[in-house]
Amino acid sequence: MKDPLDSRTKVVAANIRKVREFRNYTQDYLAAKLGISQNAYSKIELGYSKLTLDRLFKVSMVMEIDPLKLLYFEKRDILDILFPDEDTSSK
Repeated sequence: MKDPLDSRTKVVAANIRKVREFRNYTQDYLAAKLGISQNAYSKIELGYSKLTLDRLFKVSMVMEIDPLKLLYFEKRDILDILFPDEDTSSK
């Protein structure tokens, strides 16, 4: 039987990767900001590492995004990522 948390973990990991790519950050940059190796960071994005709340909050702070958006990323969130200081509700 498949663990439903495994699939949710993969979704969050993919969301982290999407936001990183939209921000044009490298894995090396994020790893350095988090104080971990690039390999350890890569495992987060691949869903191979368990993501603690502390690490989730640190990732969201570095990426300047609400941690909830990493959990529940939607296409409309792209505008908030690309234009963080603008009111995108009318776009």
